[in-house]
Amino acid sequence: MAGPVVVTGVNGHIGNNLARDLLANGYSVRGTVRDLSKTPDLDIEVMVADVLSTDGWAPVLEGASGLFHLATIYATSGNGQLIIDTANRGTENVLRAAAAAGIKRVVYTSSVAAIGSLPLGVKDESNWNENFSLPYTRAKTESEKRAWELAEELDLDLRVINPSGVLGGSFSRPTPSTDVIGDALKGKYPIVPKIPLAFVHVNDVAKAHRLAFENDDAHGRYILAPHQDTDIHKLLKRGKELYPKSKLPKIGLSLWLLPVVVFQDWFQGIFTGKRMLTRKAAKAFARGDSKYSSAKAEKELGMEWMSIDDCIRDTVEAYL
Repeated sequence: MAGPVVVTGVNGHIGNNLARDLLANGYSVRGTVRDLSKTPDLDIEVMVADVLSTDGWAPVLEGASGLFHLATIYATSGNGQLIIDTANRGTENVLRAAAAAGIKRVVYTSSVAAIGSLPLGVKDESNWNENFSLPYTRAKTESEKRAWELAEELDLDLRVINPSGVLGGSFSRPTPSTDVIGDALKGKYPIVPKIPLAFVHVNDVAKAHRLAFENDDAHGRYILAPHQDTDIHKLLKRGKELYPKSKLPKIGLSLWLLPVVVFQDWFQGIFTGKRMLTRKAAKAFARGDSKYSSAKAEKELGMEWMSIDDCIRDTVEAYL
């Protein structure tokens, strides 16, 4: 390597684990955070940079041999416009700064949120989400499309990773994906709706980022959804089997009863200020499915997957 690789949002769940994977494979890593107090406990160089600003990126990217752009806001509630701006403007600012610094190869973290849950049936890298039920789904779709436009304009060698619900440990703060298990462990879901979601272990997500960077022939998008065509109820039911003394629920709620869950979520939000499921999002979940093909990542990156039990155990242990 001629220089370090830069990982934006290195204190995030994927960023933290990606940095660990890169270090274990001989890379020099330079990470970015918005606040040094949130620096992860890793033997790397960490610099302060805000994706919403064009300032400060030149020294971060100087001499770097590659860029992994992960920094964004992963949230299902909160300031929707900030979520969208951080993704869209952040992508614009960071990729333009990378091109100005002479960086060619960029690995960009998107999501299956940019693939979508429709149409019904197995979806692959050719699919794009057309239903913005949450600001986050809009943010991931728009920002990835913008990344592809910028790659063409700036002559960047772009590779995109589209993970499904990321589980596993080594996170500095929980994410909406890990909190599916974390909140259930606290007994918040005595009955759980059968909302379709696919899952992947964070270690596999980190590895896929590195392999996409290393493989000269890698190109396009890569879906990471090995545990697909499943749902939240099945995930937590299996968790209950693995941890029978936990508060993880066994009873599932059919999708036609989702309005009940939406009402409960709204009522709890009055006191907590936190909403997890809007009516619009519930309708989208009820219409779609979690069927995705990870064949491209398996064939071109050589991905082999950690089991769903590994996903569950490592997430549960992170909360205990």
